[in-house]
Parts: sequence; structure tokens; C-alpha cells
Amino acid sequence: MPFTLATWNINSVRLRAELVLRLLREEGPDILCLQECKSPVEKIPFDLFARAGYGHWVARGQKGYNGVAILSRLPLEDAGHIDWCKRGDARHVAARLDNGVTIHNCYIPAGGDVPDREVNEKFGHKLDTLTEMRDHFGSARPDRSILVGDLNIAPREDDVWSHKQLLKVVSHTPIEVAHLGDAQEAGGWVDVTRKDIPEGQLYSWWSYRARDWDAADKGRRLDHVWASADIADAAHGSRILRGARGWDKPSDHAPVFATFDL
Repeated sequence: MPFTLATWNINSVRLRAELVLRLLREEGPDILCLQECKSPVEKIPFDLFARAGYGHWVARGQKGYNGVAILSRLPLEDAGHIDWCKRGDARHVAARLDNGVTIHNCYIPAGGDVPDREVNEKFGHKLDTLTEMRDHFGSARPDRSILVGDLNIAPREDDVWSHKQLLKVVSHTPIEVAHLGDAQEAGGWVDVTRKDIPEGQLYSWWSYRARDWDAADKGRRLDHVWASADIADAAHGSRILRGARGWDKPSDHAPVFATFDL
């Protein structure tokens, strides 16, 4: 049975619960993966989402930071989580559908402002997380798996508004792009969004600092949908809901969608 999946860095699920409900109501994905929930699990308003038809969920939470959740209309079971870098951060949770597909929801560290691990511990943390992701999925390549989330890297030249101007800006530096590429290759992951939309500028994030984000359009594609090679050909219909960035009191990220015929 086909299902549609969306991934969205919501930047506080309690603050933006009404936006989540709007997305569920207007777009109706079967599964919604959220990052940066910024809430303990017990305070995430799952009752609101259940009343909207999304009664199945798994989550990992923290007060004020990080946090990942998977909401679903389809039955799923908790498939555990990975504690990247052994920090206790809520940056990964996995769920398994009845058809055997495992969904990994990830939130990679942003990495701070300076792309040098010697002077910026946050950047080192980001690179170390990507290395652990590479080693984890490389040690036993996943099958029937989907990996989504805010990976905080725009890897391609057409994933940013200006490749030249962002080469030394965290999220598009060559070392970050190489680390992300290594993690993708080690796991045998296929970038579903770019499989479906192979050419052209494509963004999922626009800074709050831009007075008119839409007109300036200085975006980056930080949010990703990957699939294991055995099911990548079943994916289609990828899109980014750019309009959600313009909703009232929005997240600075837009949801990314893909449909899987599985």
C-alpha cells in the first residue's frame, strides 16, 4: 500500500502545534517526522494529533532542545534510538511499520558559526555525529529503510542560493559535504528528493534574519529524505511545501514530502 511521508523541523512542537495540525489537515501525509521538538515527550500534545487521526507515535524528547517524533496514521512500533556521541541528546528515533519498513528520524547538530573544530566544539560535534552515522549504517547496510530529517547540510551546489558565497559558511563547507557524502555512501542511501527532482535550485530552509525571505530567496536544502537502495525505486512524488514557510509564526524550515509504493 502506498504511503506518503513528510519530514519537518518544527522548531518547537508545542509552540507550533497548530501549524502541525494545519499540515496534517491540509496535506494529509500518512507519516510526519518532526525534529527540534524542544519538549519532553510527556509534554508533546499527542492527544491533539490523535484527534486529527494520527494516533500512532514514537518520540525522544528533551526540555528546550533537540527532540524527534514520528506521528502516523499507520500502525508502527518503536524501533529504538541511537545516542550519537553518547551525549544523551534526543537526535534520533526509529519506528517500524507493519510492512517491515523502518523509518529513521534524525536531527544532526547545526554546528555553530565557525567551521573549525579546533575553535568551535559545536562543529566538531557535528562532524563526529556524521562519522558515527557513517559507521553505524556502514557496519550493516540497512534494507527496507528510510532515513529522514534535518541533516543541517546542503550538499549540492544547487542546494544553496550561492555556492561560491557559502563555501565557508557552516552547512555547505566542503568538509561537511564530504562527511555527509561518506555517511550516505556507507549506508547505501539514495537521496530520494534529488532522484525525483534531479535539476535546479531547491531549498527547505530560509533564515529568520531575512526581512522578506520569499523575495530574497536565500535558501538552503537542509532537510532530506533518503531510502535504502532496495526500495529507492518505489519512491516518487517528492516535493517541498515552500508555502509553509510563510504561515503565521512559522518554522524557518519547510516540510519535505515523498511517496513510497510499498
